[in-house]
Amino acid sequence: MNTYLHTILLSISALVISAQSIGSEQKEILVGEYLGQKKPGNTPAVFAPGYVSGKHRDVNAFFSPDMTEFYFTRMDLKQETWDLISYTLHNGQWRESVVGPRVGRPLLAPDGHTMHLGQYYMTRNHCGWSHLKRLDPPFSRRDWGIMRLSASKSGTYILDDYKSGDIIRISEVKNGKRHAPIALGPEINTGKYNAHPFIAPDDSYIIWDGVRETGFGDSDLYISFRKPDGTWSEALNMGDTINTEVREASASVTPDGKYLFFNRATKNNDSDIYWVDAQIISTLKKRAKM
Repeated sequence: MNTYLHTILLSISALVISAQSIGSEQKEILVGEYLGQKKPGNTPAVFAPGYVSGKHRDVNAFFSPDMTEFYFTRMDLKQETWDLISYTLHNGQWRESVVGPRVGRPLLAPDGHTMHLGQYYMTRNHCGWSHLKRLDPPFSRRDWGIMRLSASKSGTYILDDYKSGDIIRISEVKNGKRHAPIALGPEINTGKYNAHPFIAPDDSYIIWDGVRETGFGDSDLYISFRKPDGTWSEALNMGDTINTEVREASASVTPDGKYLFFNRATKNNDSDIYWVDAQIISTLKKRAKM
């Protein structure tokens, strides 16, 4: 091989190696609690930018009860496909994986062994998660459109229904028996839209997103507290720190009770996941008429 050709081949090889290095550039490894993110104060902050929140529609975030798993759903804006994504803590490092296609708006039950996905659910097994199972009647009714079902430690279910006027229902367990779901009162089911509810593990409050004339624009986050007599307080808008003129939705509170997660629409027609100190819940409770 002559010197000139050898030099060209070496140059091409160097370019290929350089391109491979750029293409395989690794992100910084995430370590520490809450995926190693700087904790927010009373002003919501984007959660894990570049990892969780990116150029996608990233929504519906929640942690497992032991705080070693983090889940959210992501829509690829180009392919228009949804996936359920997880970050799992292994040997001190958070590892990302795709659980599967998104079904409903997933949430883990407080036992950590059941993941509710609208009218479906999965249970843990030795492989990770079971195949999809359909809830028993009446939750599996074809004329109900459950997007999100949230469970408390007592077994109470809070669920929405987009096929029946965007209402929220409750199903409680009393004396070991599950009661049929009933629509909540006007404290919660008021306005044009009510959806994606989250119930506190101890049944003490519900957070959901809704559209009301008194809101800040698109859907806002609202909260209602359980009164001593078992009824619910009038809904409180969670305020202009949480809510803006764009859409806020799909709230959850970390199992340790420290942070509120929710998603907010962006100007790029996607959504980012935000988190904020959950102290706002205690502040709002002082304003509730109990």
